[in-house]
Amino acid sequence: MIDEEIKIIITRCLTNTDSKPDREKLNKWLNEPENQSIFNDFIEANYIVNYGVGEFNTEAEKQKVFDLIRENQTKTNKNRFRRILKYAAVFIGLIGLSYVYIELSNGVNSINDPEILDIDLVNEVIVEPGTDKAILTLGDGSQVALEKGTAYQTKNTVSDGEKIVYKDQKERSNIQEYNFLTIPRGGQYFVELSDGTQVWLNSESQIKFPVNFIEGETRIVELIYGEAYFDVSPSYLHKGSKFKVINQFQEIEVIGTKFNVSAYKDELDIYTTLVEGVVKVDNGVSNQNLEPNQQLVLNRDNNLFSLKQGVDVESIASWTRGVFSFNEGKSLKNIMKVISRWYDVDVVFMDKNLESVRFKGILKKQLSIDEVLSIMKSSTINSYELKDRTVILR
Repeated sequence: MIDEEIKIIITRCLTNTDSKPDREKLNKWLNEPENQSIFNDFIEANYIVNYGVGEFNTEAEKQKVFDLIRENQTKTNKNRFRRILKYAAVFIGLIGLSYVYIELSNGVNSINDPEILDIDLVNEVIVEPGTDKAILTLGDGSQVALEKGTAYQTKNTVSDGEKIVYKDQKERSNIQEYNFLTIPRGGQYFVELSDGTQVWLNSESQIKFPVNFIEGETRIVELIYGEAYFDVSPSYLHKGSKFKVINQFQEIEVIGTKFNVSAYKDELDIYTTLVEGVVKVDNGVSNQNLEPNQQLVLNRDNNLFSLKQGVDVESIASWTRGVFSFNEGKSLKNIMKVISRWYDVDVVFMDKNLESVRFKGILKKQLSIDEVLSIMKSSTINSYELKDRTVILR
């Protein structure tokens, strides 16, 4: 963990407001080898992408890092970017720092020459990042738009527009009323169910759940499509009642745990990733128990499971914490699916070879799409156009 005082000093250094004692304290802290990796993690999580900071041997090397990050944070405006991007070749023998790592499908690393980039936007389209928004469909079929600045409240539900919480009703009924929560492209939302289970919903997702669970019976929630992260209230708090997440293709039985499910309509596979606890996944033919750091993949076509060991669960669930983490390296095709949902844009690849190019890094979700595309242009694509709400990659 990084000390709060060090966080403040780093921020001061990046904004040119640091004092001589600040720099002396930071230098002393960075001289400890274990603190250099902590510093790297902090920069990755808070300053756009993975910088891959190596060891610092001199004051000049440390200053170079701060200058680069500060430069990258400040040189941006709505319609035009002039961004000086430095790459590994520039820093060989200095600090071993790389801005973005990419890997072509044939295993050859490819990094463009450093240059000042001019990014022109067609039709001056400004595409902002997604926000907290959803459509709540009630039991009678009526709908409520949930978004920032719009409060909503009933006898058992309260929403400030950015999240919705269901209260556990003391007077229970044996007849369940169901609500639907639909997250459009360009949205995300948080819901706390009546049993205390917390659910984060990603863009282009829909979930069905009871307004109140029947005491002692299995608690069932349906992820109709999309992606959700569950932090399930444990069974011992509910007279041993199990918790299940179902969809058309599989059923996940939970005791009390944290896990991520991705079941997008345009994806062939359904991914269930366990963060902690235990779950059992059933596809109607066979079942599989999952342990933490395992991911189960269900192919919709052949209804077969495949198990992945040692997956980066923090990276997979990073979307719930305000970033998109591609630390394991993803193809540009898969990354642009994530981007298209969050920014509500369509993506067209004019050069199909680009689809297999791999990108590794961390992107803050609050970046504008212009900033995201400028990073991509600097490392993976030759050029792009943003026309209306369509991104054209070349």
